[in-house]
Amino acid sequence: MPPLGKLEAAVMGVLWSADAALTVREVLERLPVQRNLAYTTVMTVLSTLHRKGMVDREAVGRAYSYLPARSREAAAAASLREILEASEDPRSVLLHFAETATDEESEVLRDGLAKRSAEP
Repeated sequence: MPPLGKLEAAVMGVLWSADAALTVREVLERLPVQRNLAYTTVMTVLSTLHRKGMVDREAVGRAYSYLPARSREAAAAASLREILEASEDPRSVLLHFAETATDEESEVLRDGLAKRSAEP
């Protein structure tokens, strides 16, 4: 997953929270009020996110509507994968993470690994 700037992350948050594809205007209206942004700024951010492969878009009349290319969880997992791949010692990174994982996180990981092991 390409790194996201603050505005890109805010736009992705809006899209991840939506239950359908959104137009530029709809994204702009759902961004926090303290951001005084122009329509063209949001349009540029969405175009950049599309180029990065973070959003899909479909033509709606003369405009586009946008939706996330993957879920928030899948994007976060891809970021974790990139961190491991960038590490000189991914095993140590995983072990350090395991030491800091909560009991609930440890249980989720164990369940996920058991499920993966059971798959043909």
